Amino acid sequence: MRILGIETSCDDTCAAVVEIKRNRDFKILSNVVSSQVKLHAKYGGVFPSLAKREHQKNLPFVVKKALSKAKNPKIDLIAVTSGPGLEPCLWTGINFAKDLAEKMKLPVVPINHIEAHILANIIDKKSKLHFPALCLVVSGGHTQIILMKGISQYKILGETRDDAAGECFDKTARILGLGYPGGPIISKTAKKLKKREMKIILPRPMIHQKNYDFSFSGLKTAVLYDFKKRSLKTKKSQQYIQEMCAEIQQTIIDVLIKKTLKAARDYKVKSVILSGGVAANNELRKQFQSAIKNQHLKIIISLPAKNLCTDNAAMVAAAGFFNQQKHWKEIKANANLKIDGKL
Repeated sequence: MRILGIETSCDDTCAAVVEIKRNRDFKILSNVVSSQVKLHAKYGGVFPSLAKREHQKNLPFVVKKALSKAKNPKIDLIAVTSGPGLEPCLWTGINFAKDLAEKMKLPVVPINHIEAHILANIIDKKSKLHFPALCLVVSGGHTQIILMKGISQYKILGETRDDAAGECFDKTARILGLGYPGGPIISKTAKKLKKREMKIILPRPMIHQKNYDFSFSGLKTAVLYDFKKRSLKTKKSQQYIQEMCAEIQQTIIDVLIKKTLKAARDYKVKSVILSGGVAANNELRKQFQSAIKNQHLKIIISLPAKNLCTDNAAMVAAAGFFNQQKHWKEIKANANLKIDGKL
């Protein structure tokens, strides 16, 4: 079976073809991403109407390229992201997918963006997911801990009450004058730090609370207050910027690991699944593995390939395989779609 995936939930225009064999071996035949990062960088974030316009312009070329790279195979199904995301962007992908499905006389299915991120872990892997599993979805728009009892069986245990982790990276990077997107820049800058001299310590929001929720708005505020009280010379120094980046990154990692592993122990899961754009962070991946080993937890950790952490259509196509029975005549965009909610 070959599925064409289409993803336009935010600022990346994506199309991919994934082949699924009878033993449920998922193989990427093509995975094309047209990024709008440079376009939105001057705004410090995604400008929805501009993103929609770019999707409309790029979709025909991106889909054509994905089909061409896959050597124009026979497509059996089209899968398209219907939510959550930016509604104008979602509608662009949905309308294009519906028109294409009508022309190609193919069924089209709506896909939950969060489920697609989780299922990125099954692509190009020989190992299977082990249930029950705990999923940490961490990106620019979402930070959630989800209990997964099987494919399509999800329960949200906790989520951010304000800013998502990726959003916090973006906002703190903007405060420091580092540009957009913040996550990769902060990670790269933190890596340059050789020695901590200023001993900056930021609060770890909600880290000791018994729930599984997150809050990163206060962390952003703490960075702003610290930045404002510094002299102009200090603000511009590489030592301060590098040390602050290292502390921001470590603060977010500490909270994510502590909350996730607490939920993993409480629910006695067999595996922890990382997903979302922030899951590409090297320090987060390394420290998650170390924490599980050091705490002697009998838990398997699943990490998607880095190119499958950020938004892409291969994960949408993979999710399409498990949702192929949900043929919908009327597919609607839902900007606030929950993973345990109805499409």
